[in-house]
Amino acid sequence: MLAVAGVVVTALIASVVAARFTGAADPLPAGFSDAGPVVRWTLPLVRAVHDVAASLTVGSLLLAATMVPGRTPAESAALDEPRRGAALRVATAAAFVWAVAGAVGVVFTFADAAGMPLSAPGFGTQLTGSLWSIEPLRIGLISTVVAFVVASVAAVARGRLVAFWLTALSAFGLLVLGLAGHAGGSADHETAVNALAVHLLAAAVWVGGLLSLVVLRRRLGDALGVVARRFSSVALWCFVALGISGVMTASTRLGSWSDLTTPYGVLVLVKTLALVLLGVAGAWHRRFTLDRIDDLDRASDAPASRADAPGSRAGERSITDAAAASRPGGSTRGRLFVRLAIAETLVMGVAFGVATALARSQPPVPEAEPDPTAAMSLTGFPVPPAPTALSWLTAWRVEWLFLATGVLAVGLYLAGVVRLHRRGDRWPVLRTLSWVVGWLLFVYATNGVLGIYGRVAFSWHMTLHMLEAMVLPIFLVLGAPVTLALRALRPRRDGTLGPRELLLTAVHSKFLAVLGNPVVAAVLFFTSLVAFYWTGLFQLALETHTGHLLMTAHFVLTGYLFVWSLVGIDPGPKKWSPPLRLVVLFATISFHAFFGIAMVTGEALLAGDFFRAVAIPWVPDLLADQRYGGGVAWAIGELPSLVLALTVAIQWFSRDQAESVRQDRRADRDGDAELTAYNERLAALAKRDAGPSR
Repeated sequence: MLAVAGVVVTALIASVVAARFTGAADPLPAGFSDAGPVVRWTLPLVRAVHDVAASLTVGSLLLAATMVPGRTPAESAALDEPRRGAALRVATAAAFVWAVAGAVGVVFTFADAAGMPLSAPGFGTQLTGSLWSIEPLRIGLISTVVAFVVASVAAVARGRLVAFWLTALSAFGLLVLGLAGHAGGSADHETAVNALAVHLLAAAVWVGGLLSLVVLRRRLGDALGVVARRFSSVALWCFVALGISGVMTASTRLGSWSDLTTPYGVLVLVKTLALVLLGVAGAWHRRFTLDRIDDLDRASDAPASRADAPGSRAGERSITDAAAASRPGGSTRGRLFVRLAIAETLVMGVAFGVATALARSQPPVPEAEPDPTAAMSLTGFPVPPAPTALSWLTAWRVEWLFLATGVLAVGLYLAGVVRLHRRGDRWPVLRTLSWVVGWLLFVYATNGVLGIYGRVAFSWHMTLHMLEAMVLPIFLVLGAPVTLALRALRPRRDGTLGPRELLLTAVHSKFLAVLGNPVVAAVLFFTSLVAFYWTGLFQLALETHTGHLLMTAHFVLTGYLFVWSLVGIDPGPKKWSPPLRLVVLFATISFHAFFGIAMVTGEALLAGDFFRAVAIPWVPDLLADQRYGGGVAWAIGELPSLVLALTVAIQWFSRDQAESVRQDRRADRDGDAELTAYNERLAALAKRDAGPSR
């Protein structure tokens, strides 16, 4: 734990120095309420401890869930595997520190925002009354509760799957923090929030994973090389994500190159330098340290060759390295790793401390002032001009998160196809084209004209919805991504949960067996549609960035699940017979038609407060626009349904054809034994019915 203490101390020192440099902890000007020096100086220190503890929680849970093997595959699967247990104990302690620091941070954040010392009369009453109404306090409270739940469950957890779900939960506790801070008030709100969320999660996984490796190195013993190499791949992804998200975050807070000379800009440069140093250290790890650890593993496992025979210098060095590598606690492989890892973690501590000071410093580009127009205040964007025919081609507004999702999905898919090709396997071109077209449509829908006008007009929103929920999933499902992943990903032989093992676990889970039932998928698809539009969820999705992201994910995922249950070719629960699937499809089409009719004939305006406030000049009649959107839902939904029906019919025909070919081949092999046995049975029955001959 000395490494963790060193990172915390380094972060605290860096936080103090950075806060002093930028004046983040200086007293407020006269006329402003000040919470006092205790709050001003303690708040960044508490945040530094909070960030390190949260990172260590995520990192140790990730290692426990997916990277730390037992001494044998059977031991890896056992609930009492000691290495995993050690990682979970580290996660438990770190999560409790995270929860305590989060709770203290909420109290100090309120004191700082309200300008009230902790000893002020009525402080506790005002704090409890403001916890849920003030967004930074609400977000901090949610993150703190998540940390406490993670700590409580990790204290009794034993299995890998539990550790995996705890990893996902702790990642959520970090992601919500992206809604607070400068990102929440940035003029480019959505880009800033997305970038900060990615930045927080990537930093936590990288720092926390490396800290966990340092803390657990003695317990890992001869598995250190395996775990370090696995984590190195994850760290490379984190490095890229940190670099891209860092540039995007800085671009929303710095107006020009000259802003880099301001105190805020100098701290940004310090963080950039830290990232570069960490990248160099990571490359050194991959190039030299990990290879050296692998050499030690081979030396300890394999007998000496003739060149390394006892008595020779090489043989003596090999025997010495193997003996040192096998010593618990003081192995050569451990020293090789720690030499550079300690330096990395200290640099990370500096980056954490600088980040806490940045969060309290005034950036060159100030917080966005409230916009007098309702559209800007509600959506974050100005009212788009009246659409024209050319708008379908010329209207673009980049949604970086959706664009990155599409690029990553296509890139990983093509990488899997290339891997199959290199080992001599083939992958159908039509499946690749289907997957690529699906994601190109997704990028167009979210970044193009539909993504722009769908934020302010109901008819355009409904067009976007139908494309995301009913058109995109057909292309994505027919791309068979799960089948490709299972063929391309390398299986692990040591009992740990790699990407392929996690995918197989999900495919064969009881949860997916329920969701993959065509009736359940259809009910979920339709009822969620009704619940979304006839409750406050629709307006929430229009007014908030988080709601917009969740809405998009929900449309695509429920549509994908419904289409997959009908025509999916990926492995999963046993498919229903084609006639039953067609019945489910036709029933769903009927309900969807009723949904469109309800829109067309309805008298109540959905999300009326939002659309009246936005008051788009080229949509004079809001109810007429809503009815037009209902017609769009009715009309667009028919063509995908027809495509699904034809696909089910084609699969039905193909299955029967394949069965006929299989039976013909079997008949050729055994001389049509099945037909002969059937005829003999009929003859025996006829003879029995005829009775004894007279």
